[in-house]
Amino acid sequence: MRILIVGLALIIIASCSPKIQKMTNDSIVSLPYNQPPAWARKAIWYQIFVERFRNGNPENNPTRESCEGALIDPFPASWAVTPWGHNWYQAEKWVDDTNLPFDRTIQMRRYGGDLAGVEEKIDYLVDLGINAVYFNPLNDAPSLHKYDARYYHHLDVTFGDGVEIDNAIIAKENPAEPSTWQWTTADKKFLNLINKLHERGIKVVLDFSWNHTGSTFWAFEDIKENGANSAFKDWFSGLRFMDNEGNPAFEYDGWYGIRTLPELRKVNSKGKIAGHPYEGNMDENVKNHIYAVCKRWMDPKGDGSCKGGLDGMRLDVAEHVPMGFWREFRQKVREINPEFYLIGENWWTQWPDQLMDPAPWVKGDVFDAVMHYQWYQVARSYFAHTIDQIDLLTFKHRIDSVFTKYPEYTQQAMMNLASSHDSPRLLTDFMNVNRYKAGVKPSEDKEFRTDLPGELTYQRVKLFLLHQFTFVGSPHIWNGDEMGMTGADDPDNRKPLWWEDIIFEKESSSPFSNYQYQDQPLFNKSLHQHFKDLIKLRKTYPELTYGGYHFESLDGAPELLAYTREHAGSEVLVMINTKEVEQTFSSSSLRILAQNIIYKFGESAQFDDKQITLPALSGMVVKLR
Repeated sequence: MRILIVGLALIIIASCSPKIQKMTNDSIVSLPYNQPPAWARKAIWYQIFVERFRNGNPENNPTRESCEGALIDPFPASWAVTPWGHNWYQAEKWVDDTNLPFDRTIQMRRYGGDLAGVEEKIDYLVDLGINAVYFNPLNDAPSLHKYDARYYHHLDVTFGDGVEIDNAIIAKENPAEPSTWQWTTADKKFLNLINKLHERGIKVVLDFSWNHTGSTFWAFEDIKENGANSAFKDWFSGLRFMDNEGNPAFEYDGWYGIRTLPELRKVNSKGKIAGHPYEGNMDENVKNHIYAVCKRWMDPKGDGSCKGGLDGMRLDVAEHVPMGFWREFRQKVREINPEFYLIGENWWTQWPDQLMDPAPWVKGDVFDAVMHYQWYQVARSYFAHTIDQIDLLTFKHRIDSVFTKYPEYTQQAMMNLASSHDSPRLLTDFMNVNRYKAGVKPSEDKEFRTDLPGELTYQRVKLFLLHQFTFVGSPHIWNGDEMGMTGADDPDNRKPLWWEDIIFEKESSSPFSNYQYQDQPLFNKSLHQHFKDLIKLRKTYPELTYGGYHFESLDGAPELLAYTREHAGSEVLVMINTKEVEQTFSSSSLRILAQNIIYKFGESAQFDDKQITLPALSGMVVKLR
């Protein structure tokens, strides 16, 4: 009997849930409160890390002053922006003036990626087939990653067209009073970019962390200046102005003890439970500020139309924020835009042994989806032949245990990602045999490979991608993976992108590695075309977006991965041979005809009257009769 992805009880609950209505282009959009927007189920995600995406306007490059406060370590006076094609593992000349090791100075690097660079590449995104972009944070912030906000309501001044102009605009505001907020050149550039992306059919999601700010955040700067007399002293967690002996002091809780990331204060809570949801809320004044920021970016015209605003948010380190706040947050943003998409980062219960159970966050009262590392961990263990390799039966069981926790509409809206700004790049992750996310950079394991992989790794990655783009859940691409980029975990996953029009120096091995290499970074046209083909396949057949899944057992080929996706009376069969030997099965196993093949990878399958042979490391998608 086939697994029913949606049970009767879930259907009943969905049909009884309240619906929010909104006028859109003179028509009524009705969406159940507990369901994700329909557009998210069709999403082909592309994640952009702006600082490393493309430098479209060198005139607005970061300066030493704009980076002040990004790190505990001071930037040297000789610091300069790193050329885009610089050898990643070679230290710049200014590093000699720091007296610091390579793994600390590399966090000082800036390459000047900006919104002008993104705008240059909209055609590239459209050609690839992207219809949803997820931006890492764009807050005005000193770091390269922008999770250390100075202002939530402004974009980083180096992303605009005039740093001095934008700083002058900001200086005239009262950041605690939204009525004084103005639009900087960087803000306007982003709003213009949103409009251009929307015109090309691309939704826009932006990353925020409501758990912590940066140590240069405007309210935290007021506390530094005024101490216990600051009007914002209740905004942050663990503030202490006297030590145990009664002497003046300044202490606070940084996220995971990181001094540059002070935590916002939680209330009415009995405390966090690491890796699990916990009850409580946020300080009322902090919440009011957050909601004002949301309103600004969701409805920039302020007329209730939400035209030109964000389509969703990705919420950073979500398990560190109380569930009471998240429930209220969903209600607030859905009141502004009923089609707003919320996706949480809910990753580890105990690293590296136990991934978090996303189910409590996707019941319909908090998030619409999570970044679905839970799917990827299982898929990698099956496709990559790593140290924690699993067989086909275990793969099926573990996939079922992940997906059957969610109703069908939630499964479809999950962001199925393989890599990101927080994990090794896909090719590198498949080349190495380590456990998932354990010992994933040369400073942790001197044998961890960071060079270009061999042909077998490319083959296995392409088979995995065939699964990613034909399975339930919205596929996600970390910018650069489609170019064939390599990289270990942070910071190596954040290299500047390998655009074809940029000449790169050869990349040498990490100073921490026990091996040597010299590789030439080049845009991989074959892998890029593979991504394009798979995106086209997914968009062409609605079964791959809306269908449930059912694992099939084919007579004579017990080790062949096969599953069907069925929707509206139409059915597609996906077959993937991850073995290095061919697999043969009966042609009567399913309704398979050679003329119904809609996609194939690797050597062509062989058909006769009685059996079908699928070559080693190959795949095929068939439209069933």
